[in-house]
Amino acid sequence: MTDTQQWVAMGYIKGVFGVKGWLKIAAGTEYADSLLDYPEWRLSKNGQHRSVIPEAGKTANGELLVKLEGIDDRDEAFALRGYTIEIPREAFAPAEEGEYYWADLVGMTVTNTEGITLGTVKNLMETGAHDVLVVEGGYGQKLIPFVSQYILTVNTENKTITADWGLDY
Repeated sequence: MTDTQQWVAMGYIKGVFGVKGWLKIAAGTEYADSLLDYPEWRLSKNGQHRSVIPEAGKTANGELLVKLEGIDDRDEAFALRGYTIEIPREAFAPAEEGEYYWADLVGMTVTNTEGITLGTVKNLMETGAHDVLVVEGGYGQKLIPFVSQYILTVNTENKTITADWGLDY
C-alpha cells in the first residue's frame, strides 16, 4: 500500500474481547463483517499509521470481533483502542449502477436547478429512512435527503451533484 492512496475510515477499535488479543470493532459499513473482506487494514491515530492483517473475525450479538496477526494478548489489544480502521479506496468493489460510496460523495459540489452552488458535501448522515447529505457553503449548512425526489444527477467524473433544493429549505 502506498501513501498516495485515498484512505477511507471504515470504523474504529472500541475495546477488547477476552484475553487472547481479540478486538471489538465499531464498523462504519452496512454490514459489520464487511470489513473482513479486506485483507489488510491501516490503523491510524494521532497522525500515526500502522498496517495490520486481520487473522480471524466473527460477529457476536451484532458486534464485530477481530483477531489481528501479531496481537496475542489483552494488553497488546488494549493499546489499540481508539485507532481508526482505514481501507484504501481502490480496494472497494465497483458500486452498482445508481449507487455510490459515501467516500465518493464527500467533497462533491452541490448545485441546485437554478445553477446556484449550495456548497460542498462535508458528510452524510444515516437516518434509517434514507441517507442525508450534509452540505456546507456560502448559504450555511443544508441537509438534503439523498433520494431521487431531490437528487437529480450525480456526476462522479466532474464531482458534482444537481439537487432540486432551494436556498430557503
